[in-house]
Amino acid sequence: MDYAKRLAAELSAPETRVAAAIALIDEGNTIPFIARYRKEATGAMDDQLLRTLADRLEYLRGLDKRKEEVRAAIEAQGALTGELTAKLESAATLAEVEDLYRPYKPKRKTRASVARARGLAPLAEALLAQDAKLDVNAAAEGYINEEVPDAEAALAGARDIIAEQASDDAALRAELRRFYGAFGVVKSEAAKEEDSVYAQYYDFFQPVGKIAGHRVLALDRGEREEFLKVSVEVDAERAAALCCKMFVRGRSPAAAQVEEAVRDAYARLIHPSLEREVRTALTEQAAEGAIRVFGENLRQLLLAPPIKGKVAMGLDPGYRMGCKVAVVDPTGKVLDTAVVYPVPQFKRVEQAKSTIKALIKKHGVQIIAIGNGTAGKETEIFAAGVIREIGGGVQYMVVSEAGASVYSASELAAKEFPQFDVNLRSAVSIARRLQDPLAELVKIDPKAVGVGQYQHDMPAKRLAAALDGVVEGCVNTVGVDLNTASAPLLARVAGLSAATAKNVVAWREENGAFSSRTQLKKVKGLGPKAFEQCAGFLRLPGAREPLDATAVHPESYAAARALLKLCDFTEADIGAEAIAALPQRAKAIGFERLCKETGAGKETLEDIIAELLRPGRDMRDELPPPLLRTDVMGMEDLKPGMELSGTVRNVIDFGAFVDIGVHQDGLVHISQLSDKFIRHPGEAVKVGQVVKVKVLDVDLKKKRISLTMKGLNN
Repeated sequence: MDYAKRLAAELSAPETRVAAAIALIDEGNTIPFIARYRKEATGAMDDQLLRTLADRLEYLRGLDKRKEEVRAAIEAQGALTGELTAKLESAATLAEVEDLYRPYKPKRKTRASVARARGLAPLAEALLAQDAKLDVNAAAEGYINEEVPDAEAALAGARDIIAEQASDDAALRAELRRFYGAFGVVKSEAAKEEDSVYAQYYDFFQPVGKIAGHRVLALDRGEREEFLKVSVEVDAERAAALCCKMFVRGRSPAAAQVEEAVRDAYARLIHPSLEREVRTALTEQAAEGAIRVFGENLRQLLLAPPIKGKVAMGLDPGYRMGCKVAVVDPTGKVLDTAVVYPVPQFKRVEQAKSTIKALIKKHGVQIIAIGNGTAGKETEIFAAGVIREIGGGVQYMVVSEAGASVYSASELAAKEFPQFDVNLRSAVSIARRLQDPLAELVKIDPKAVGVGQYQHDMPAKRLAAALDGVVEGCVNTVGVDLNTASAPLLARVAGLSAATAKNVVAWREENGAFSSRTQLKKVKGLGPKAFEQCAGFLRLPGAREPLDATAVHPESYAAARALLKLCDFTEADIGAEAIAALPQRAKAIGFERLCKETGAGKETLEDIIAELLRPGRDMRDELPPPLLRTDVMGMEDLKPGMELSGTVRNVIDFGAFVDIGVHQDGLVHISQLSDKFIRHPGEAVKVGQVVKVKVLDVDLKKKRISLTMKGLNN
């Protein structure tokens, strides 16, 4: 298969660019490196497109491998024909390949295999010929023996053989697949008379071609939990007639036998098989959709704006074990810890206030991060009261503590904070999440961060690969400070493994801070290829070589210096006010000449110019800041019509959940997200986005808040 040609057509990209991308992937280059530093070769494909290309390339290569396996297996049976070879070559999916292999695939004992063993295959062939002159009963009598007692038994066995042949027919299955896709209906009913979260599906039906992914996943889970019975139904008569149309010719007695066999094949073999296939396809499609949404939510969460340069206090709420407190400096270093009991029932609120006030004053705390778990509401009310009593000057934000307990109990946390117990480590993590979400959340399994839907029902391997790709993309997009990054953060840098990341930290601890990128070559296990892949994503603010603080790759340093010289600048001008004129001077000289004299491509030069203007730029700094609060409301304070600001916490297929500061996220249904028609909530909102909402309804008993964003100019 010509992979470049096929993928170019699928991705609507130039074939030469796709071929270059394939070559770069095959050479062992990472996706972030190709996306950032090989733009001339790929036509500036972004990392998401490159990952799609890499996934499809792997699928197509697997498809070709499977074709060869099937061809060899059929050839070994002496059944390979030129027509079958051509069909295998043209098969576009694994399903098509398996359909072609189906008649030749070794089977367990079946009714048809028993009939063949009794010598009834010739009778089946005679019936399939559908000769109008054939005396069916007379022909069947010729096959009577000890295992076939009479003519009817012979005909029954022949029909079993015909039924299996019909069931295995690739063309028929392809036609029925289209029929089920166009006219099939997914139905569900209650498996037991019991109220549950699946009540809305106790009498449910929707066309196969229109059912939403989140409904498919809900039906699957409801069936697994034995609350639902789920089926795929079609007009059985129309489907059987379609089968007969492909196999039955005329109205002879032999044709009647074939029709009976084909109808049996549809009811007994084909429909159950296609029902499973349709269910599997719907589940896979829904899972892929859910994984895409999860990935996009995770990307937005990881790229949330950091709150830099502020001392933070993390509060991990709790009842019996108290509220764990950790104060960290602007770099995330732990300054102090404590345990307080701010919940009124423990009658130690005043003591808790005294402790928190003292910590705020001692360390100059400017922001407080409050976990949203057990006792979170009471802790938020307590924190707001403390802020009022000290006269302000401190703001707080409720942050998701999803995964914090997983991290705090991990081996990594134990190594990072051996002096703290599990609960205090969690408080540190919560504080750091507010300071720099990306640096902290990379320590946690992406599946545990709480921004997906039905993530526990997803194919584990596929979900892990997709989310790991998102984390890798985010880390490399932002870049990493080589002298402050933790081993888990370094391990997400292109070209670095967990082992080499640990070796980088070990080198740093043994030899002191890195003073240049070239020192990376001295790290154990970090060879030339790894250096090539990672160097551009590792920053060294304040290094002797100014370019080490930028995203300019070391391979392009000579080009960057040549560019500066041609435009009458020096390295001392990097990041200075005067260099703002660089784009105009470059444009005046012309990129054709610049490319020729620097030896770099146009896309590379444009990236270099952007980095020289703002060395080490963090793209997150350009995003709207997170919503910080100083006071708290309760659900009982909400009234229909109230307009509030909130933070989007999760985006799912049917809407978005928004934190409006009452410790219970409100739902903005997809129909209420925009004044314009949208196909998916992700078109209107992103995780972490601050939005204006209006309260539609509040159900205190069920703890449900309905919100709208219509007419609010978001």
